[in-house]
Amino acid sequence: MRSPMSAMMLAMFATMASFYVAGRLWQDAQNRVYMIKELDRRTGQGRSAISVDDTLKVVSCRQQGKRLASLEMELAAAKHEGFVGKYTSETNATHSKKKPLVVIGIMTSFGRKNYREAVRKSWLPTGSLLKKLEDEKGIVVRFIVGRSANRGDRFDREIDDENRSTNDFVILVCLI
Repeated sequence: MRSPMSAMMLAMFATMASFYVAGRLWQDAQNRVYMIKELDRRTGQGRSAISVDDTLKVVSCRQQGKRLASLEMELAAAKHEGFVGKYTSETNATHSKKKPLVVIGIMTSFGRKNYREAVRKSWLPTGSLLKKLEDEKGIVVRFIVGRSANRGDRFDREIDDENRSTNDFVILVCLI
């Protein structure tokens, strides 16, 4: 039952509805301008008031500044008590073992060697640089992969070979 009359009625209704919405938005904008002018007049300020969002940003910045000052005071107190900037080390009777500060695990799977190579080339250090990152900064970065269902198959051998050359894997073994 599509008739030219129903299409015309729909178009008229849509036009009137858009005029109504535009008029309401215009009234709201005029009310905001009036409120800002009235606030300026009463407070004696010559500039316009800031919005609620701007006020929340200012409050948030002040809170962050207070938090930063608090953390700086805690850091100064920790340094005064003898805390060293390097990550902590735990001394055992036989050897000294350093604890990692951050461990970053990158989930991977079999057949994704190109993906891993892209990560290594873009941001993951390799070889001695990886070891230096661990020793000096305490940041350990490893690819995480599990063993295949058929232990010792081609996929396991490929991961083992790649791990021997790069030494940047944690291989999870299913004990079930």
